Amino acid sequence: MQYQNIITIEPGKQGGKPCIRGMRITVYDVLSYLASGMTYQEILDDFPYLTQEDIIACLSYAAERERQTLIIQL
Repeated sequence: MQYQNIITIEPGKQGGKPCIRGMRITVYDVLSYLASGMTYQEILDDFPYLTQEDIIACLSYAAERERQTLIIQL
C-alpha cells in the first residue's frame, strides 16, 4: 500500500504530526484505536469520513517508520 498519498504532514496542523488526508485525525489516533481493540468497522462507524484504505495507510506508515528505526540502529 502506498501511504504517501494518504498520510500528510503539515507543520501547522496537529503540531506537525502525520495526519490522514490533511484532516485533523492523526496516524497515532488510528493506531491507538486499533491497539485498544477497535475493529476497522468500529473505527469507520465512529469516523465516517475515513476509509479502510486510510486505516491500512496508517499501518503501512507505522511499519515503514519501524523499519527505518531498525535500519538506523544497525
